[in-house]
Amino acid sequence: MQSNNPIFRRSEEFNRPSANAYGNQTYPGAGGGYAGYGQQTADPSTWGTGMPGEPGTVPGQVDQGRMTIDSVVQKSAMSLFVVIAAAAATWIMTPDMGEGNASGLYLALMIGSFGAFGLSMVNSFKKVISPALVIAFAALEGVALGAFSKVIPAAAGVSNDIVVQAVIGTFAAFAGTLAAYKFFNIQVGDRFRTFVVAAMFGMVALGLLEMVLGFFGNQIGFFGFGGIGLLFAVGGLVLGVFMLILDFDFVEKGIAAGLPERESWRAAFALTVSLVWIYTNLLRILAIFQQD
Repeated sequence: MQSNNPIFRRSEEFNRPSANAYGNQTYPGAGGGYAGYGQQTADPSTWGTGMPGEPGTVPGQVDQGRMTIDSVVQKSAMSLFVVIAAAAATWIMTPDMGEGNASGLYLALMIGSFGAFGLSMVNSFKKVISPALVIAFAALEGVALGAFSKVIPAAAGVSNDIVVQAVIGTFAAFAGTLAAYKFFNIQVGDRFRTFVVAAMFGMVALGLLEMVLGFFGNQIGFFGFGGIGLLFAVGGLVLGVFMLILDFDFVEKGIAAGLPERESWRAAFALTVSLVWIYTNLLRILAIFQQD
């Protein structure tokens, strides 16, 4: 089962080849492999799940548990809790833009944004997922979101109430996408995966270009509150929903393949990225529509 999603592509478990006609090694779940053609194998009825070397255990195999819906939900809840807690702390500790000295607010936004972006690249291309790095990413993402949630309403001249509306809308988008995924039995194909990943990197590249141009006083308007900014935000929101569909597909297939429990952290990281992506674009859309 191979993936075009960079978050899952580096996972050895997600990309183990399926069984072929020659009986080569495949992934049966919990990290073990089947014997190839002509190889000797023990009676499966004698297999156990103890430590390597114990009677009834496949040599070199340790049962570390498998990824389940419960494990994905637990890890995702932990990651989102860290994001929300860090965002709330940043909101409380940083000054408002109208207080005259917003340097601390912008500093938190820059540190959180660049730190979260760097760790997202590390987590996306890391073969063995690290729970500590996922939590660190969530903390930095929370710092960025806390500052971002103050900057956008002030820059657009609207009430901070849109922050609560954006949070509610984000979880509504999550629930609606999950319901549609299950009710309509959405099947994810390779072309769809390729399109979503290409669009995601394209939007990131355009965002970085906008930042670079901003340093020289020239901006296209992708992050503005005009027509171009609205189109960019709506496109980002739709792309975020597509990213959620990819996340649901990989979680479903990963559970069916019996992936190790540690891969729940990779799924939690992917879901966190998608939800943050949806929130930031939804907040900008609300700010644009509520301008005077």
